[in-house]
Amino acid sequence: MTDNPYVFTLVSALVTTAFIIAACVGLGGLARLVVRLTGGNLRRQDQAYAGYFFAAPWIVGFLIFVVIPMLASLYWSFTNYRIGQPTAVVGLENYSRLILEDREFRGSLVNTLFLTLIGVPLQIGVALGLAVLLNQKLKGERTFRVTFYLPVILGFNAAVLLCWRLMLNASNGIIDQAIRALSNASPVVSALNRGLIYVVEVVNGFFLGLTNGNYTLLQRVLETGFPAANRVPMWIQTPLWSKMSVILLMVWICGSMMLIFLAGLQATPRELLEAAEVDGAGSWRRFWKITFPLLTPYVFYNLVLGLIAALQIFEPVYVLYRDNQPLAPSAYSMVYYLYQATFRFNEIGYGSAISWLILIIIAVASMIQFRLQSRWVEYEIR
Repeated sequence: MTDNPYVFTLVSALVTTAFIIAACVGLGGLARLVVRLTGGNLRRQDQAYAGYFFAAPWIVGFLIFVVIPMLASLYWSFTNYRIGQPTAVVGLENYSRLILEDREFRGSLVNTLFLTLIGVPLQIGVALGLAVLLNQKLKGERTFRVTFYLPVILGFNAAVLLCWRLMLNASNGIIDQAIRALSNASPVVSALNRGLIYVVEVVNGFFLGLTNGNYTLLQRVLETGFPAANRVPMWIQTPLWSKMSVILLMVWICGSMMLIFLAGLQATPRELLEAAEVDGAGSWRRFWKITFPLLTPYVFYNLVLGLIAALQIFEPVYVLYRDNQPLAPSAYSMVYYLYQATFRFNEIGYGSAISWLILIIIAVASMIQFRLQSRWVEYEIR
């Protein structure tokens, strides 16, 4: 019977449906029993049964697909579990190897921190700027809102990232062709482009040196000096630009942050802005003294979510650099390194330790942000 894929699919669907129905009835009955034992009347028993009956698919799914795998991963992180080999408990050996010995993980940690410290502020800044522009009552504003939010809908799927890979090609990619055309047309654009290239390559050369202890690339950039007039960013051709291409994609997908800021701008009390205008405050002063302080809760929200997303970034690194091993180490993120350890080298125990260390890093970073929010987040004008 199982040799026929159609029969197997049908039987699997029927078994799954029966399991879901049984889970709903069982959890609802358990809830009813608990309410009855605690002295609840028939109405409360029926309410408990109905509530847990309809919530059971989510609860059971959460237990099966989240809680149980997390507990299994926590156990495996203390073992040397590899597929097809005997498993033994090794205690904290995986964690000590990660923190003290694994240079590749430390490199991925530095890369991820770079993406977080540079990418997230750029995301927030661009999103805030777009929100301020879209908050103006202009013709076609809805079209622009949809356009700027469209990257969020497209997401980091493989097809979109492959398109970006073609666009970022230095020889015939549309982005560098546009930069060449603008640089040839305007000396100011050319100077800004060359200055940006120099700053980016110096900063990335320094971080690459921190990653592998080799500052050869940084020395080469400093010896070469200011880039030539025909230089364009080498997005996916050199380790000096590998992280910047990922940051560019992070900024491209800032539409959700933009919507949050747009909601905050529209919630700003108009009477405060009008009173400040009557007192002679200009638009810039009104923004920094009234609008931006009231936007700090939205900044905090975007900062927390942006940091969590940046610390877990995977898809751009995987699609852009997975088959380009000379460049891949310069763009490894922690989650990409987790993927390699778990699915490429089959070190399930070691990969589990990496996942829990990432969870700890995210939790600590989030706790620090919540502790510091009282110093800069304003929920009302003082």
